[in-house]
Amino acid sequence: MTTSATSARRLGRVWALVAVLAAVAAAGALARRSDAWAVPVPPPLTQEEWRVQLPQQPPPATSCASTVYPRLVWQSASCKTPPNLPQLPRQPGTPRTPHVIGSGTGLSAKAPSGNISLGVGSFDAVSGVLSESSPIGNTGGPVANAYTLQLNTDYFATPACAGSPNPGCLGWEQFIFANDGTSGVAFIQYWLLEYNASCPTGGGILWNQFSFTGSSTIYCWRNAPTGVAVPFQPITNLANLRLAGAATPTGDSVTMYVGPTSYTAVGDNAVRAAGGWTTAEFNVFGYGGNSDGGGMATFNPGASISVRTRILYGGTEKPDCVARGFTGETNNLGFTTTPPSPTPPGPALMFVENTAGSSTPNCATQATAIGDTHLRTFGGTYYDFQATGDFLLAQADPEFTVQSRQISSAPRWPDASYNSAVAAQMGPTRVAVCASDKDQLFVNGSPVHVTSGTAIYRDGVSIDRSGDTYTIVDEHGNSVTATINESTWINADVGLGKWPTQVRGLLANPENSPQLLQGRDGSVYQTPLTFEELYWKYGESWRVRAEESLLNDCGKVTEEGNPGRPFFAGDLDQEERGRARAICLEAGVKDSPTVLDACTLDVAVLGKAAAAAYVGADEPPVNGNPKR
Repeated sequence: MTTSATSARRLGRVWALVAVLAAVAAAGALARRSDAWAVPVPPPLTQEEWRVQLPQQPPPATSCASTVYPRLVWQSASCKTPPNLPQLPRQPGTPRTPHVIGSGTGLSAKAPSGNISLGVGSFDAVSGVLSESSPIGNTGGPVANAYTLQLNTDYFATPACAGSPNPGCLGWEQFIFANDGTSGVAFIQYWLLEYNASCPTGGGILWNQFSFTGSSTIYCWRNAPTGVAVPFQPITNLANLRLAGAATPTGDSVTMYVGPTSYTAVGDNAVRAAGGWTTAEFNVFGYGGNSDGGGMATFNPGASISVRTRILYGGTEKPDCVARGFTGETNNLGFTTTPPSPTPPGPALMFVENTAGSSTPNCATQATAIGDTHLRTFGGTYYDFQATGDFLLAQADPEFTVQSRQISSAPRWPDASYNSAVAAQMGPTRVAVCASDKDQLFVNGSPVHVTSGTAIYRDGVSIDRSGDTYTIVDEHGNSVTATINESTWINADVGLGKWPTQVRGLLANPENSPQLLQGRDGSVYQTPLTFEELYWKYGESWRVRAEESLLNDCGKVTEEGNPGRPFFAGDLDQEERGRARAICLEAGVKDSPTVLDACTLDVAVLGKAAAAAYVGADEPPVNGNPKR
C-alpha cells in the first residue's frame, strides 16, 4: 500500500471522529437550548387550593354543574328546585340566648378591610357525632338527618331596596346546603329585610312576603332560580362537607363539596352582595323556619365540632372576630371556653362547639374577676387585687363599660376583698347585678325580676338568667356574666364582641401583652408590679368616682381603701391552708401552682362553694402578683 493511500485512510478516520464529536456537541447544545426554552410545569393543586380556586373560575355554561378534583373545568349536572321555605334572619327585638348557637348568637369572620368575594365553611374536626334531627320548616316532628349548612353574609345596603319606603331596608344573602333526610340541594336564598311594602314582582320574578308572628314588619325573600342536586349526606359525613359562596359585581354562586366532588349552582345576584359583604357566618343549623322562628338542629349528647370560616377579601391578615350571627335557625351545641389556635389555610376564623359547651361566645379569651379578688386579663395576666371601692374593670369603647364594687372581708380577713356588685353600660342601657337577697338586678335604675330559665330584652340588651347566674349580652356581642354566690360575692366574666379591639381597665393589657399593665394615665408597668405600684399607682388610677359609678343602683359605696399587705394562700396557717387545699382538690381543681393557691385562699376566706369557679381552670400565662 502506498504512503499516500495510508494517509488518506487515516485522514478519513479523523474526520469521521470529528463528525461524531460535532454531532454529540450539537445534540448537547440543542438539549441545553430545549431546557432553557421549556415552560415549567406547575405543581398540582392540593385539594384545599382546588376548593378555593374552583368557585373563582369562569361560571359554567349551565346553571348547575359538577366536577371532581383536580379538574377546574365544569361539567353539566342535575338541577333541583330549592325548598320553598324561608331560612330566616334573626328576629329583631328578641333576647339572644347566650348558650344556643344561632338566632343571632355566633362567631363570624369579618374582613379587616374591603369586601368579601369568597367564603368557605368547613369542619376541621368532628367527634362523637352519631345522630341529628330537625323539623322541616320548624313544623311537625324532628326528621333524622334534616339540617342546613349555611354560609351567610351580614346585613348590608343594597340597590334592591330601592322600592322600599324604609331607608333602613337591608339586603342579605345565604349560601345553603339543605339536607331533608333523604336528599340534598345547594342553592342561594336572597332577603330584603324590613322592606315594609309589597314585595317586588318585576321581571317576572316573584318575591315571597314574610312577617314574624305578632309583627307587621314586612320582609321579602326568594330563592335563586335553581339549585344543584347533591346526594343525600348523613350527619355522620359532616367532616367531608364544605360549603362555599362567591359574590362578584357580575355574579354569584354556591358550591358544595363532598370529599373530592363539587356541585355548583349559579345565582342571579339579586341583592348585589359584592358591594356590601364584610362578615361571614358559617355553621350547621335547623332546616328552615316559619313565622314563629327558625328550627333547631339537635345533635346527640357528646357531639363536638370544630368550625372553620375562611374568607377571601384581597388581604392576608386573619379576619376580625365578631361575636354575633345573622341566621334565625339554631343548633343545640354550645361554645367552649378556649378557641383553637388559628392554623392554615387562611385567612380563617376557628372555634369549637359541643353539647357540653355553655360559654358565652367571645372573640377573645374571657377576662375574669372572681373570689377574693383574683383578676385574669384578656391577655392572660393573673393577679390579685384586694382593694375596696368601685373600679373600672373594662372599657372596650364608649358603648361598653364594666365596673365592679369590691368590699373588704374584714374583720377576719382585712387584707382580702370580693365583688359585691357588677354593672355594665351597653349603649343606652345600664344593668347592675347586686349580691343581696332581694332586688338583685337593676335595669336603668329600676329593679327587674327575671325567672331562672328565661330571658328578657331591653333596648338592644339581652339578659338571661340560669339559677343565680345572669348573662348580659348587647347587640355587638359584648357580654358580662355575673354569678351570685350565697348572696354574698360575685364572680364576673367579661367577653368582647369584637377582636382585635382597644380595651382599658383592670382587665386590659397594652398591646395585649400579658407582661404589661397600663394605668389610666398611660403609665406602663412591667409585671410583676411591686405592692406599692399595684395599689397606690396602677390600681388607684382605675378607681371610679362616685358620680361616674354605674353601681349606685346597688347602694352608695361605703368602703374605699387598699390592703395593708399582700395576702396569699401562704399567709394562711398550715392547718387552715391544708383543709382548704384538700377541698379544692376534691372538687377537681388542677394541682397547678397559681390556680390551686387561688382556690385555697378563696375557700379559706369565702367557704367551700368558692372552689367551683376553679374547676377546669388552666394555669395562666403570666402570674403578675408581687414577689414576696
